[in-house]
Amino acid sequence: MTKENIKLFSEMHAEPSWLADLRQKAFDKIESLELPVIERVKFHRWNLGDGTITESEPSANVPDFTALDNHLKLVQVGTQTVFEQTPVELAEQGVVFTDFHSALEEIPELIEEFFMSSVKYDDDKLAAYQTAYFNSGAVLYIPDNVEVAEPIEGIFYQDSDSDVPFNKHILIIAGKNSKISYLERLESRGEGSAKATANITVEVIARSGAQVKFAAIDRLGDNVTAYISRRGKLGNDASIDWAIGVMNEGNVVADFDSDLIGNGSHADLKVVALSSGRQVQGIDTRVTNYGCNSIGNILQHGVILEKATLTFNGIGHIIKGAKGADAQQESRVLMLSDQARSDANPILLIDENDVTAGHAASIGQVDPEDMYYLMSRGLDKATAERLVVRGFLGSVIVEIPVKEVRDEMIATIEEKLSKR
Repeated sequence: MTKENIKLFSEMHAEPSWLADLRQKAFDKIESLELPVIERVKFHRWNLGDGTITESEPSANVPDFTALDNHLKLVQVGTQTVFEQTPVELAEQGVVFTDFHSALEEIPELIEEFFMSSVKYDDDKLAAYQTAYFNSGAVLYIPDNVEVAEPIEGIFYQDSDSDVPFNKHILIIAGKNSKISYLERLESRGEGSAKATANITVEVIARSGAQVKFAAIDRLGDNVTAYISRRGKLGNDASIDWAIGVMNEGNVVADFDSDLIGNGSHADLKVVALSSGRQVQGIDTRVTNYGCNSIGNILQHGVILEKATLTFNGIGHIIKGAKGADAQQESRVLMLSDQARSDANPILLIDENDVTAGHAASIGQVDPEDMYYLMSRGLDKATAERLVVRGFLGSVIVEIPVKEVRDEMIATIEEKLSKR
């Protein structure tokens, strides 16, 4: 019946045969595949999907749109698109930002070419599950040589009153020599506590010469158990600058990967994470250098409160033939509780000689000298500690392109620290 429900979902949305067939192939593979490997994170007993493919009802938790600016923007609540805005001048240049099934009608050939091109449906059990069961999503397409000056916003709300799986596929195609700044928010909205699962895949295809700035804030609630996969695939001389804030309340495993396929391609991954309560967050951040003179940098900073667990795995892999490649990584964790648990695991896999690579990792508590300096200036301990944490996480926060969202992230950090 489950396989039949997937078929009915495809028919109801008039999905092309290639996508309907791919869903069926992925479903057939799920049971035989292993879960992805997230080192030192025990998530094998988590419920990451209940085997249903349904759509959510219209929600009461819809934001107020009266004060929005005129930027390119898409807002979804659950599986429903509640707001879509494309300035006329961008539409005239061929820019598309719409829900997944509408995009299948507007740019079908591009979606068929690039969908699941940075991750394969049979890579692991969760990739297969996502391919078979994703029930909503979005597509952003920027044609060749188009530069979008203002930030583009994709806002995806999980309705906390709904138990419908939050299974989204977001596909971003940046054409040759295009330039964009994209902000993504994954956030639970409402006061409900319905238990839900999330399986989210974001693909960023940066074609030759494209420049992509990708910022994200993840704030899913404690009612959501989630797997979040963000993948970048870069052509010659393309670049993606990632700045990701992992601020969820529930248990999360995440995979942030960049494949530097093209010569001279460049990826910077900056990740900041905050874990509190008893939650578990495991984050794999990987850069794979395929192209000659490709550069991949990973910077991860995390803060742990109370009895939470946070794991950073930083993985740099230089493939044979990637001469002149550079892979650098740094993972640092600040622990504000004796009962917290953390791992910072640097992994370098080097298959070529003419390369540069390095790593650094540390786990520690707030520097007593920093605290002494601030408190000697009249600050109380709690305020001094918050300032130290903000400074520690600031390297990622400053990369977020929208001031209001930077302020929102700082407010989230302050809120979590104030609960201690």
